[in-house]
Amino acid sequence: MKDPPTAQPGEGAFAASGTCAATQGESNAWLATGAAAVARVLRSRDGGNTWRSAVTPIQPQGTPVSGNVSVDFRDARRGIVGGGDVVDSATPQLNVARSRDGGETWKLTTPTPFPGAVYGLTYTRNHHADNDDEGDDDNDGGDSSLRRVVATGPSGAAWTENEGNTWNLLPGIANCWAVGFGDERTGWLVCGAGRIFRLNF
Repeated sequence: MKDPPTAQPGEGAFAASGTCAATQGESNAWLATGAAAVARVLRSRDGGNTWRSAVTPIQPQGTPVSGNVSVDFRDARRGIVGGGDVVDSATPQLNVARSRDGGETWKLTTPTPFPGAVYGLTYTRNHHADNDDEGDDDNDGGDSSLRRVVATGPSGAAWTENEGNTWNLLPGIANCWAVGFGDERTGWLVCGAGRIFRLNF
């Protein structure tokens, strides 16, 4: 590894959801960090030989219990990150941001309809295919499933068809820490007390 970004004091990755790292294609990787002065996403485009970092606008951040928690990308350019204060599940937070340039810059989306931090989020499409599609930001062929994301945390779960512009609350679901999909239609939320919810789109 050549000249990796210098770690901030206390900086680390939250392991609650198992999605603090994401890969795409044969050479792209991203790591979501927090617990430090600023919340960052570290990115590599060459299989981990070199890394760069970018600060995200997730709020709150700057404490040992806040920052980025979960990151995912649907192609080489377009991705989403969630987080916030992981011990405050009652306060609304600026808990989701997205990138259109491979993680170099990030902009806040509309927050989730549930308060607190996002512990896990994912695109519902099989975006881990071995391709490095650069794509056109505005051309998804009319397929909204490309932009569909599910996010979850201790206080609720929600989904979006447009990468966070608007959200739909999943009623009656709370205390779920992780989410994953087998294909664009079927996924699972893993929750406390041994519960698993199946989602069908």
